[in-house]
Amino acid sequence: MDARSVTVEAFGTCPTPFGRYERIVLGHGSGGRLTADLVGRLFVPAFDNAVLSALEDQATVRLGGARLAITTDAFVVRPIVFPGGDIGRLAVHGTVNDLAVGGAEPRLLAAAFILEEGLAMADLQRIVVSMRRACDEAGVTLVTGDTKVVDRGKGDQIFITTTGIGLVPEGRALSIAAARPGDRVLVSGPLGDHGMAIMSVREGLEFETALESDCAPLTDLVRAMLAAGPGIRGMRDPTRGGLASALNELAAASRVGVALREAAIPVRPAVRAACELLGLDPLYVASEGRLVAVVAADDADAVLAAMRAHPLGRDAALVGDVVAAHPGIVTLRSLVGGERVVTMLAGEQLPRIC
Repeated sequence: MDARSVTVEAFGTCPTPFGRYERIVLGHGSGGRLTADLVGRLFVPAFDNAVLSALEDQATVRLGGARLAITTDAFVVRPIVFPGGDIGRLAVHGTVNDLAVGGAEPRLLAAAFILEEGLAMADLQRIVVSMRRACDEAGVTLVTGDTKVVDRGKGDQIFITTTGIGLVPEGRALSIAAARPGDRVLVSGPLGDHGMAIMSVREGLEFETALESDCAPLTDLVRAMLAAGPGIRGMRDPTRGGLASALNELAAASRVGVALREAAIPVRPAVRAACELLGLDPLYVASEGRLVAVVAADDADAVLAAMRAHPLGRDAALVGDVVAAHPGIVTLRSLVGGERVVTMLAGEQLPRIC
């Protein structure tokens, strides 16, 4: 078979087995295959409703005369302070971004804090102040919350759970199930900055260029994109599991294939070097201030230009296409011209990354 000619038969039709587990393992929190298996086999059947089953980053529901988007997320990142941010900033922006990529205007947040006995009050104050600044930056208000304390050694300093509520304008319907063959795949900037910033601290790695998290609110970037082109089908922020998992979810939901070009995917040299050193693939590394968008071909140039005109999208790139071939499968054309399948993350590459 020619290495440049990829067919479904070449990929095979038998995926790697999920396996059955008697206990939870770290891989169940990876955002990859084990997470999808856990959600699909346990949580979705247990609660069984159409909104949950859509598996978007947020749920869009109608309440009275309003269309509300709701999302919730838990943050267990270690360390709690890292280059470019901390767990408080991450909790706000991570939740806001899940609303924004669904086309919602984020408005309100709720937060629950699980504190470990012995946490320094100065550290907690720093995180709370950081959260307030992040709320101001994102244009949201934290209106309610809860605090619990667990015994020393029964937690890891602080865990934060946040719930976000936003308003979805009438007529706006973005979904990972809306991609069509011929659409273009755009990313808003270099991938993997957040994950490698965390790992550089954990592993004590030093590089000529300092690695910092890309944690940032995406709401204003999304506004600019939506104003530039109505042909945006759907968006995701590539957090746990990275770009690879986000696009695999989209390919499965839309029943299409995705063809990526490695040469077009932006990755900072320091991030690439860190990944090579640790044996990681940048496609699976989390970003916390980036998005991936699927856009109709006619609007792709206008949307890409709008992204590049925004501070959070100046390095945006067109990285691939939606194709009719190999539905449910993501492929990557390598720098040397061959193609390979980019599967969902099978295990836990980077635990406690968000």
